Amino acid sequence: MAPNTSENDIARIRDDDFDRATKSGDDQDPRMKKKRHRHTQHQIQEMEAFFKECPHPDYKKRKELSRELGLEPLQVKYWFQNKRNQMKTQHELHESTQLRNENEKLRADNMRYREALGSASCPNCGGVTAIGEMSFNEAEKQMIIEIAVAAMEELIRMAQMGEPLWMTSLDGNTTVFNEDEYIRTFPRVAPKPNNPFKCEASRESAVVIMNHINLVEILMDVSYDSGSAVNWSGWKLQWSLASEFQVPSPLVPTRESYYVRYCKQHADGTWVVVDDSLDTLRPNPAPRSCQRRPSGCLIQEMPNGYSKVTWVEHVNVDELGVHNMYKQLVNSGNAFGAKRWVATLDRQCERLASSLASNIPTGDVGVITNQEGRKSMLKLAERMVISFYAGVSASTTHTWTTLSGTGADDVRVMTRKSVDDPGKPPGIVLSAARCFWLPIPPKRVFEFLRDENSRNEWDILFNGGIVQEMAHITNGRDIGNCVSLLRSANSSQSNMLILQESCTDQTASFVIYAPVDIVAMNVVLNGSDLDYVALFPSGFAILPDGGGMGDSGSSGSLLTVAFQILVDSDPTAKLSLGSVATVNNLIACTVERIKAALSCDTA
Repeated sequence: MAPNTSENDIARIRDDDFDRATKSGDDQDPRMKKKRHRHTQHQIQEMEAFFKECPHPDYKKRKELSRELGLEPLQVKYWFQNKRNQMKTQHELHESTQLRNENEKLRADNMRYREALGSASCPNCGGVTAIGEMSFNEAEKQMIIEIAVAAMEELIRMAQMGEPLWMTSLDGNTTVFNEDEYIRTFPRVAPKPNNPFKCEASRESAVVIMNHINLVEILMDVSYDSGSAVNWSGWKLQWSLASEFQVPSPLVPTRESYYVRYCKQHADGTWVVVDDSLDTLRPNPAPRSCQRRPSGCLIQEMPNGYSKVTWVEHVNVDELGVHNMYKQLVNSGNAFGAKRWVATLDRQCERLASSLASNIPTGDVGVITNQEGRKSMLKLAERMVISFYAGVSASTTHTWTTLSGTGADDVRVMTRKSVDDPGKPPGIVLSAARCFWLPIPPKRVFEFLRDENSRNEWDILFNGGIVQEMAHITNGRDIGNCVSLLRSANSSQSNMLILQESCTDQTASFVIYAPVDIVAMNVVLNGSDLDYVALFPSGFAILPDGGGMGDSGSSGSLLTVAFQILVDSDPTAKLSLGSVATVNNLIACTVERIKAALSCDTA
């Protein structure tokens, strides 16, 4: 069809075809021949307008329309049939053109990938990365590109599909992954026989307070010693990434994964960030407990600087090593699934928005309104939180040693040498942690531990004294998301403050704190350098137990208590038994105080 042909001209052509079709030919009875009729411009315009409102008129409407326009009902019927066929043809032609254009774009992307490989840049220094440093040959590079492109196509389909791939749970609150349907839909990924790995997949959506471009930049802002990056307008490829996915407990092994990350903006404006495992790239890959299937998110722009994020998390995992106390949590998806990714992302976006806020209310007592002071205090709290995470998870980087107890009541310790570490003086740092279950909902445990008024019930360092909040910064919608400065009313501790960050979402809650010198804290609040402020964080990680573990069947909490203590200022010194005994007693006393206080609270 010529592109300059108008719809009215097409309609006339079809009318002529209809008139010719109604004629019977030269050998028919002349009395049966119908008079040739061409629709007028007015008739076509009226039927066009009617078609927009009702493309499938019934007999009554066709008869009424034919009477108004001076046509036979059959003529009206055939005109609408022809019009519908015309629209269908145009729609199919448009879809075909879109698919052809998308295919051409993919081919062009592939060519650009190849051209860009020769000038891949190091994400750390921005310099050109030599081919030898990337440790991939040309064939492997092409395979990585193909893996990334196929993973993105699969992720988009998984994010957008409904039943039967994603079934609604019996309670109607969650979606359940149908692995059999997945294998039918994506037959190339059928599991191998006798595969010991378990498939886990989940999907979650949320609207977060961050611009879609900034969100993409954060997700792609990764720096790994073994990683390389290829950049092009509209997409980015990060490969040879190695990550540990952690649960804040020494009783749950981390999940190591080796994968490629690929980001691209699509024609409708949606950004897609996808990860996929590279374990199968070579014949004999190193054994890993977690193989990352196409996972990641679709990011759509929303009004007022918000973004809609749809996250799909899909892995094959070996669950060996997970303590029985945490298996329900892991199986629920709250430990590693899409729900935790989205909840954490939402909370972090709120935290970042708080650090950038300029319209701070001045009426509330204790609110820090100084912009530079807020930023410095939040950065210091962030460093404290990251240090706490490093000292509480079962990372493969550090080895935990069991001290005492049996089963879940074990106290686990590890030591690390602090040398040239910003924010920590040199010496031996002892980290200790213990996990236990409480028959109390996580929200109640979180509120008890973060409240300065109940702190003297469990914190033996305050020795039963009164604790006061001097200042705070709210970090989001939930009042529990907050950075605070606390002090003891005891005059003997007047030179020491407590920096505390509390944060909570649907999947986890934390109360993390560290003692800081009051002089150093004043420097921080003036927006000065933070690196010299020494921090040894302690605190709590509060997780839902994944289901009813108590006698009543109600949801309880999995609580991890962790301390970090500088036990010797000499990095070459050996750990003394006295230091180990001290931290062991500190944890035991803290646990017993918490149990006693919450037991009385629920009695």
